[in-house]
Amino acid sequence: RGKQSGDPMSSPTRATPVNQAIRVNFLRLAFLLAVPLLVFTHSAWPAPVFEIIEILGLTLVIAAVLGRFWAILYIGGHKNRTVMRDGPYSVCRHPLYLFSTLGVVGLGLMLGSIVITALLGGMTFAILSATARKEEAFLRGQFGPAYDDYAAGVSMILPRLSGFRTEDTVTVSVPHLRRNLMDALVFLTFIPLADALEFLNENRMLPGIAIW
Repeated sequence: RGKQSGDPMSSPTRATPVNQAIRVNFLRLAFLLAVPLLVFTHSAWPAPVFEIIEILGLTLVIAAVLGRFWAILYIGGHKNRTVMRDGPYSVCRHPLYLFSTLGVVGLGLMLGSIVITALLGGMTFAILSATARKEEAFLRGQFGPAYDDYAAGVSMILPRLSGFRTEDTVTVSVPHLRRNLMDALVFLTFIPLADALEFLNENRMLPGIAIW
């Protein structure tokens, strides 16, 4: 019996893993376009409110770093080899993208601007969502019904905490964890970046407008 035309395996062209360099370049371009907004604006919130927003942003940046490590503990060494369903992968299918988005949102909040937060967070979420959809085309071709079953019960990026589950033990890939350290350090640079911009604005060393 021949394969039906709707069967993804019937196509002569199989989906391939996503080129992650494209995702990185799109994110870099988005941040490059946002540079004038970051440099030539300052927070319009009064100091007490700004401090609360800043602390919330710092908390999200730290959560992003820890969250990415958490995800790598589970997926490191298993990526594209199995359908990971435990730990962070039980609450959403792309936790690395979830925590990356949280880190960028944290940067916007550390700058004390809801406008910048919405812009940076929205651009990051859009780029990572598009990347996730392309990745899943490959994963569905790789794992078939097993991935369809997983996707049916777990959201793509926005977490569903009630679905959390994990095994008692986790096999950790040290090389993958070490490589992820560099990605985590990128988010840590948000902290001195926000502090530097705040210093320049407080001392009127940059022209700019106040935004909420």
